[in-house]
Amino acid sequence: MDYHNPVLLKESVDGLDIKPDGVYVDVTFGGGGHSREILKRLGPEGKLYAFDQDKDALENKLGDPRFTLINENFRFLKRFLRFYGVKQVDGILGDFGVSSHQFNEAERGFSTRFDAKLDMRMNQGDKLSAFEVVNEYDEEQLKKMFYEYADLKNAPKLARTIVAERKNNPIETSEQLNDLLKPLLFKGKENKILAQIYQAIRIEVNQEIEVLKEFLLQTEDVLKKDGRLSLISYHSLEDRLVKRYIRSGLFQGEPEKDMYGNISVPFKKVSGLIVPSKEEIKQNNRARSAKLRVARKL
Repeated sequence: MDYHNPVLLKESVDGLDIKPDGVYVDVTFGGGGHSREILKRLGPEGKLYAFDQDKDALENKLGDPRFTLINENFRFLKRFLRFYGVKQVDGILGDFGVSSHQFNEAERGFSTRFDAKLDMRMNQGDKLSAFEVVNEYDEEQLKKMFYEYADLKNAPKLARTIVAERKNNPIETSEQLNDLLKPLLFKGKENKILAQIYQAIRIEVNQEIEVLKEFLLQTEDVLKKDGRLSLISYHSLEDRLVKRYIRSGLFQGEPEKDMYGNISVPFKKVSGLIVPSKEEIKQNNRARSAKLRVARKL
């Protein structure tokens, strides 16, 4: 299957500071690139658990006795590790990008390039798809979605146009959606803005922001003292949440101080922001917006 080359592979796995007999989690298995690299660095006693909610990813399962693939959303990190008798781990890696496989499978509806039914579900068993979002969300919900998840200034116009169109006919395919919205977009930038529109719908369909928050809040309990968090984000909303959580254990506001003015935070950042080299971006264009942050559990 066509899965992308793992982004920031060496840097993200280096960030885990792997102990040969440690227990690690790859919460975004995909094509298994990061997992393979982790296994290379583990000894015979080491363990790796991986999560992926997409059934297609099961076809990439690695035949290694140290490896367990869990076909679930990583928002259930703690629950499923407990199911396998694991309370704490030495490191957690996450690469929050959509895989090339998902973009390139036309019928999944993730890409603006193909005419397909509006879908965009990472877990094909979920009820909410892009069709429901586009055809059932009210104008205010659509406007908020385009503002918050794609930072689109003409969000009100996009929302109004979608609502007006679907009164006559449901919007069922990506081609219908593209044809409807393209006249509203800046000339010469239509494809770029359409990609942002699709990103906003995809984030809504898969509850990506809520999932990321739920996951981050569990990492503090799941990681051992000095355990590592190595997380790759692709858009500013995700990166901002990761950055804030590492800095303060909160998503907004500032942590409380004790009577001596000290603050208690769960993590300490290990390095500054890490981004792909020009060489990596040249070889893999999808890497261009990747941002890696690494932290150690205090």
